[in-house]
Parts: sequence; structure tokens; C-alpha cells
Amino acid sequence: MPIVTRRSLFVLGGLAIGGVAVAGFVWSGAYNVGADDPHIAPVYALMETIRDQSIRSRADDLKVPDLEGRERMMQGAGNYNAMCAGCHLKPGVSETELSKGLYPAPPDLTRTEVDEAEAFWVIKHGIKASGMPAWGKSMEDEYIWNMVAFIRQLPTLDPQAYQELVASSGGHSHGGGESAGHSDAEGEEAPHEHAMGEDAEHEDGHLPAAGVPVPEGGTTHVHADGMSHVHTPSVPQAASTAVPADDGHDDHDHQD
Repeated sequence: MPIVTRRSLFVLGGLAIGGVAVAGFVWSGAYNVGADDPHIAPVYALMETIRDQSIRSRADDLKVPDLEGRERMMQGAGNYNAMCAGCHLKPGVSETELSKGLYPAPPDLTRTEVDEAEAFWVIKHGIKASGMPAWGKSMEDEYIWNMVAFIRQLPTLDPQAYQELVASSGGHSHGGGESAGHSDAEGEEAPHEHAMGEDAEHEDGHLPAAGVPVPEGGTTHVHADGMSHVHTPSVPQAASTAVPADDGHDDHDHQD
């Protein structure tokens, strides 16, 4: 048998054995896909490289519009606060319940400079199996660019400047797909309240949930991201004071 043929058979045999081994490993469920167990270094490096190259190659074809102007940034601030701050944070917030639990960890956009075209592509199309949704399914391109205009300025904002922009933004409005109670595409703002604490402060410095009254004895639980909810005190069950129904008999002993 020619040497070339023997080598070919050896290579094919090795590939077959390797394929069976990989299939057995996958089928066994041995690899932990839990978000609280990091990928092994080679797997993470491969996934990170694939992700970055995929985004870069697609964003290269985008034409970035003029993103200057406070109006763009203001409008983007409301959508960022409603849709992104829970994962990507806001000035003065180091982590949230969501950002703590996601893996890979979402970038802290209060400390990260972004490429405008890449940011637009990621917001619009999302990233598979990362927790980053494709907002383009419900958000028009113009509103996405407004959010990009805000995000690129986000690292320069302190908590007060951030809240001022959010307060002047008109809230969550992006041209379609908003939940009930959000602003519509024409800008007509419908009542909508996030428990972000824009009312008077509590004695402990935290802010109550907007529009949520705190019952007597209740407490307001404020999370690290500023979101809050009210704990209602438990009410002890009152002792029974029920009066026996009148059965028509006199209250005395009967005689047989």
C-alpha cells in the first residue's frame, strides 16, 4: 500500500476518533453552561474574537450620521435609562442585580468609550447568547443613533448631569414597540412611571418609588441601581369577634 494512502487513512482515523470524542463530550453534558461558572480561557478567547470580528466587519459598512447636538443626546438619555442602565449602569452606580448576574459581564458604559458604528450595530442586532437583545426589532434607526449620541458622552457625565438629561428627555420613546404607558412615536407622552426615585427623599437619603405610597410601618427597599419597591408590613390577624348566629332558641337549659 502506498505511503500516501497510509498517511491519509491515519489522518482520517484520527479525525474520526476526535469527532467521536467531541460528540461524546457534548452529549455527556460535562461542560457547565451556568452563567456563574466562567468559560475556560480558550473557549472565552475564541468566542470573544468571533464576536469582535463579526461586529467590526459589519459595522464597517455603516455610515455614521452627525451625532452632535443636545437634542439627540437628550432623546437618547430617556431610552438608555429605561432600556440599558440596568445592565450597562449609570453614573454613580457600580453594579445592579442584572449586571451582577450576567456572563459575560456587560460593559460598564459609564467608563467605556464606544465606536459609534459598532455601538449602533450591537444595539440594533444584539449579540447571540449574551443577554444583549436586538433592539432594532422594535426601535427605529434614528432613535438608535440618538442613543449612540448619548452613550458616547456618558463617560463624561456625573450623576446629576445624567439625571438632568433623563428628566428632560421625555422618557422612553423610540418609534414603535414600547410597552403600554410609554411615549408613542409622535411624542405624545402617556403616563408611565419607573420606580427610579424622582420624588422627595426619604430620611435615609434614598428616593421612594414614583407614585407608590408607603403604608404606615412599611419600608422602601432601594436597589443599587436606584430601582425601589415597597415592603408592606404584615398585619396580625385579629382575634375572632364573630357573634354566634341567632338560632331562635332562648339561651337557657332545655327540659326533656
